Amino acid sequence: MDTSSERDPLSGVAVFVAAARAGTFTEAANRMSLTKSAVGKTIGRLEDRLGFKLFHRTTRLTRLTADGEAYLTACIAAMEEVTAAQAALSSRNQILSGRLHIDMPVAFGRHVLLPALIEITQPHPGLSLTLTFTDATSDLLKDDVDLAIRFGALPNTSDLVARHLVTQERVICAAPAYLRAHGEPHTLADVRAHRCIVGSVKGPPLVWFVTDSGVAKRFTPPATHRLSDGQAMVDAAIGGLGLIQMPISLVREPLARGALQAVLPMCSTGVEVHAVWPQQAQLSPRVRHVVDQLVAYAALGRLD
Repeated sequence: MDTSSERDPLSGVAVFVAAARAGTFTEAANRMSLTKSAVGKTIGRLEDRLGFKLFHRTTRLTRLTADGEAYLTACIAAMEEVTAAQAALSSRNQILSGRLHIDMPVAFGRHVLLPALIEITQPHPGLSLTLTFTDATSDLLKDDVDLAIRFGALPNTSDLVARHLVTQERVICAAPAYLRAHGEPHTLADVRAHRCIVGSVKGPPLVWFVTDSGVAKRFTPPATHRLSDGQAMVDAAIGGLGLIQMPISLVREPLARGALQAVLPMCSTGVEVHAVWPQQAQLSPRVRHVVDQLVAYAALGRLD
């Protein structure tokens, strides 16, 4: 007795997917250079191993069962992962070429991502970059963006794929001169008497994300000043216009030199940073290479 199919969990999967896509065993046999009988026997053995029927078969019609539909979805996803892994491995020693459009937040992009991207792309002189810096949320499909870097929660959509890069601390801070003039807030309630710098509808957030008595929540500070650019918000805070909340990477340097002072540390929360790209059957080698390198940089603390 041949037990190879029992030892190989992938036995028959390629034939099953071909038959499901072709619609008939005859057409699948033609596409795979097999006989119709071989396709039928392979599907039969796969059904016996799985313990359920994959197809409703009649003399004139072959269609998937409900179990077959679910199994097809799982098989296609697994095969795409294998194809993507092969592409990634085969591209490691390739000189990548072509144009790559990356969209990113202004301040984080300029100060953190741009130096990393310069290092990542230098070994590939055939790789051309289109870099857009905006704090507005662009439509990746409409704007022909290959890869985007996003802060915070992502929309629930099947059109996009996301990979976590790093989680950064959110810091509430202000210029020392502002705090001397207006007092330092000690509770979130105190903030309501302060001047605050927030984002805009299409830019950085209008709200703060905080922890209050151990509970994560949104907090709406006074919108004294509304700016659409994260770097401009930092500059305005340094200039003494009010309190801001920003990811640590955007305020680490002014905090270190005393141009900004952190307040309300007990309200601090984290914000996730993701690499996001449009869902596609096979990720291009240049996109996969850049994403993998950014993940590696993040693991080394270079995107904090």
